[in-house]
Amino acid sequence: MDAKTSAKNKTGTLTVGNNDWDLPVHPGTIGPEVVDISKLYSQSGMFTYDPGFTSTASCESKITYIDGDEGVLLYRGYPIEQLAEHGDFLETCYLLLYGELPTKAQKADFDYRVTRHTMVHEQMSRFFQGFRRDAHPMAIMTGCAAVSLRWPSFLNLIR
Repeated sequence: MDAKTSAKNKTGTLTVGNNDWDLPVHPGTIGPEVVDISKLYSQSGMFTYDPGFTSTASCESKITYIDGDEGVLLYRGYPIEQLAEHGDFLETCYLLLYGELPTKAQKADFDYRVTRHTMVHEQMSRFFQGFRRDAHPMAIMTGCAAVSLRWPSFLNLIR
């Protein structure tokens, strides 16, 4: 959806007491339309309440569609089950990056480029060894991201 260039700008009206607010309504790529409440607080001073976010779209995505109640997960329109059964990880990466499944030649080229450019520097390997073997992977990635910001200084410390 592109609300800024929509030819048909629909609105819905929210009425609370004697006050009315016109809110934009956008079409869903898949599924129901959505009411854009992003300016509701600034216009009305009120928040919305949606326990469990069961009626709230938290973002706009051209890549992923999720409907947990129906058990639907789509990547670029393809069901995750289809990608898992008939494709592989790098094919799905290609789909997410470029918006379409690769041809045989594109897949071979992509596989070659990815597998030739995934080397981990030996100094990073030593850094990983500093974590406990049962450390949470997210904590390790956060630590690595922090080091990457100060990489030149870090390299001087461990030499």
